[in-house]
Amino acid sequence: MAFQEKKLINDPNDVVTEFIEGLIETYPNLQYLDGFPQIKVVVRADVSSSTYDKVAVISGGGSGHEPAHAGFVGEGMLTAAICGDVFASPPVDSILAGIRAVTGVKGCLLVVKNYTGDRLNFGLAAEQAKSEGYKVEMVIVGDDCALPPPRGIAGRRGLAGTILVHKVAGAAAAAGRDLADVTAEAKNASQLVGTMGVALSVCTLPGQVTSDRLGPGKMELGLGIHGEPGAAVVDLQPVDIVISHVLKQILSTETQYVPITRGSRVVLLINGLGATPLMELMIAAGKAVPQLQLEHGLAVDKVYTGSFMTSLDMAGFSISIMKADESILKRLDAPTRAPSWPVGADGVRPPAKIPLPVPPCHSKKIDEEPSRPEQLNVHGIILEAGIEAAANAIIDLKDSLNEWDGKVGDGDCGSTMFRGAMAILEDMKSHYPLNDAAETVNEIASSIRRVMGGTSGIIYDIFFKAAYAKLKENKETVVLPKQWAGALEASIAAVSKYGGASAGYRTMLDALIPALAVLHERLDAGDDPLTAFLLSSEAASSGAESTKDMPAQAGRSSYISPEILSTVPDPGAMAVAAWYRAAALAVKNKCQ
Repeated sequence: MAFQEKKLINDPNDVVTEFIEGLIETYPNLQYLDGFPQIKVVVRADVSSSTYDKVAVISGGGSGHEPAHAGFVGEGMLTAAICGDVFASPPVDSILAGIRAVTGVKGCLLVVKNYTGDRLNFGLAAEQAKSEGYKVEMVIVGDDCALPPPRGIAGRRGLAGTILVHKVAGAAAAAGRDLADVTAEAKNASQLVGTMGVALSVCTLPGQVTSDRLGPGKMELGLGIHGEPGAAVVDLQPVDIVISHVLKQILSTETQYVPITRGSRVVLLINGLGATPLMELMIAAGKAVPQLQLEHGLAVDKVYTGSFMTSLDMAGFSISIMKADESILKRLDAPTRAPSWPVGADGVRPPAKIPLPVPPCHSKKIDEEPSRPEQLNVHGIILEAGIEAAANAIIDLKDSLNEWDGKVGDGDCGSTMFRGAMAILEDMKSHYPLNDAAETVNEIASSIRRVMGGTSGIIYDIFFKAAYAKLKENKETVVLPKQWAGALEASIAAVSKYGGASAGYRTMLDALIPALAVLHERLDAGDDPLTAFLLSSEAASSGAESTKDMPAQAGRSSYISPEILSTVPDPGAMAVAAWYRAAALAVKNKCQ
């Protein structure tokens, strides 16, 4: 079902104009022409046609591909960018205005993506400029490798590989080469690069509804940068498989899109299409490099990862591979002031992994791998039952914790706790010295530290480390109920000290503090320890539920409105209540 996307814009008709205004305010070395907003041309602030003594490199096309093309205007790259409306080729008058503004005696090169509107408008502008006495050449970039070799006149589409051509041409011009040489280098670069895109969603034009062309669980292979359909719609696949397919398509020996063979040196560009997190782009880069090296026998000299030529808010990426030699690499490495050109990695690739550093002073104890006893004593059996029940309670509560955290935090509390619980269950099979309670608590801290990130991970690490330190004061491996209470008290104090929270702050402490109070009270009254433990677990549950009525004074929840907070309990407190209650019940059952 189609729906209207929410956008931070004013009038949809003004988005390109307002984008350029923001760009110019952000980068003082850029300007726009006086005919703005009808003539949407971004130029270098330090270039005038009357004084410029180098070849001008001009590109452009429809908007919606930001940072392309205006983000690549700067010394060492583009001299001007012509901005059309969203996904619409710029008019001839705008292109002519750009040529006249920056082209000096050495002429200009137009770098044009292979779309009919761009070819026609830039071509007509070039002819008009020539008739006015300007030296003008044009290079068409068609780097799309998704579709079969063309049989008609349309040819291959221009995609993100165009950005690499911009850089080569701009560097050649900055080096003082004449128009013929700059054109030759740009044309050569355009013939050495191939690109293919993959999308998880279609894009949404400002003011329009989102297409439902791609259903749930589907992805599109080989689509264009204007959201036009690609070569195929397939089921969503793991990124390893997607990368493998794309690389094989670009490097196909049957179609020979690019003259790249085993032993070639290449440059890799991973380009986000607008709504793809950098995390996913880096994952793609990390998978593509070894595949290029090991499966295709290529030497990867440089990797550029980021958003270069987007398609508004499309989720997905494209991969460009360019055959490289010393000349190409020199141009890519040349300095530029274009704001959106990244600093790429050089060709020297040290090993990706290095050994973990060893502490300069460490005891034999650190070197020893803890192990599970071959036979558990009664205390080890009870401890195992409590740990197992606590971990399983968190696993069962994962979705609820995420749902609560999605309303008052960042939505990952359940997933984070789940990782910790799974690690505890796995490590307990072989690593936990369950007959020694203190050392087992220490190993729980190690399990958590290894897999749980964020605030929850460090808080729980502090919690169990403090408990361990308190329990180690007792020289015996058997821990008495009051010693467990003392360990809990030490843990609460440490969490409060380093986390800054206390009772009533709407945190895990609002479950732990009532539990500790009841535990001390019942043990001091001489109650049976199992009964005291159970009653304290009930207090933990009540304390967790009471967080609905508390204003948040710590963590991300402190940014949430009271109206929303009152609808859900604190996820951290609910997690504590769940594992504490499960452990108490399991210990009681095991002791009966």
